[in-house]
Amino acid sequence: MIQQVRNFLRVPPELLAAFQQDTLQKNRLALVVISIMIFGMELFNMARVLFWSASGLGTLNNQIYFGMYCSLWLSAALTLLLQRLLRHTSVRAQLAVQLGATFFFLLWHVCLNAYDLLGNSDAQTSIFTTAVLALAVFIQMPSWFSALAYGTAYILFMTLAGPILADGPQLNLTFTTIVALAVSLTRCHQTVIMIAQRQEIHQMNLQLQVLLQKDPLTGLLNKAAFQDQVAFHLEQLEALSGVTLLIVDLDNFKSVNDRFGHPCGDYVLQETALRLQAVFPEATGIGRIGGDEFAAVFAGQVDPGRLESACQQLIRSATGIAWQDQVLGVSCSIGIGRAKRPGISYEVLYQEADQALYGAKRGGKGCFRLRELA
Repeated sequence: MIQQVRNFLRVPPELLAAFQQDTLQKNRLALVVISIMIFGMELFNMARVLFWSASGLGTLNNQIYFGMYCSLWLSAALTLLLQRLLRHTSVRAQLAVQLGATFFFLLWHVCLNAYDLLGNSDAQTSIFTTAVLALAVFIQMPSWFSALAYGTAYILFMTLAGPILADGPQLNLTFTTIVALAVSLTRCHQTVIMIAQRQEIHQMNLQLQVLLQKDPLTGLLNKAAFQDQVAFHLEQLEALSGVTLLIVDLDNFKSVNDRFGHPCGDYVLQETALRLQAVFPEATGIGRIGGDEFAAVFAGQVDPGRLESACQQLIRSATGIAWQDQVLGVSCSIGIGRAKRPGISYEVLYQEADQALYGAKRGGKGCFRLRELA
């Protein structure tokens, strides 16, 4: 039970930043609305004391009321000014201003209502009731601050005005404070749930985007995602000073499926993908772009000696693929297209690499060829 209450009240650390940002945005507008309302009401109250009261500022009572009206008006103006000046500072600093202003507004209404009651025992407690309920409706607060604000307001009000209140009004004020606190705590908890759900949906969307880019059998980029990767590099070709596209095609792959079945064929494709990733760790993208056709792209300058050595290593590695302890004798041919000047499209570079692959096939398979677009 205690743990459930703690979970209800707390904001998980991983959600704290998002909760603070959400609170900041909601309270920013709420405090603008509250401040505008304060401007109108307190200007009216100040005018009422100055011009419509028979004694004006000639009595201590009117001076106290006028001072309180001015203090609330100035605090609302200061709140708007600080929100404006601190809008580019840290979230924590902005929240401190918002919560500080909220705390002051609440305690101001507590003191005003208590002063009314001390001066006139027949006065109502509607100012206190309106303040605590409005706070729960307009302002989003962390649970700890809700407890602090409502607890302080209730204790202060009961200390100042409680002795002159009957049991009925005291009980009503107690219930009102509890209800307002419950509303505020529930609002905080619901916001945490909403943020958690929103982040979960965001993560699911990210995972879905990743899955949409992956070949389901090998885990490599699919054809569309790989093509986008190459096209992105080609758009930056001038800065990269070179883009290299490598196409790998398994030789006589159909015979593997015919002799050993499609499960064996799928296994060969998966093993080829693993070997590609192991041999070309510096590739910026590796994909499966056809049934038994793979590709890798390299951004920037590629050392010719390193590229040749890696291609030979891949060819040798492919011949070692075994199925049920039987070496399959798989071989692969590699075509390489290299672009060095801007303005080359994916289709043009792919055609160049494909022509190089065709040359490797004609050269006896199990080898590689390179063509360059100067």
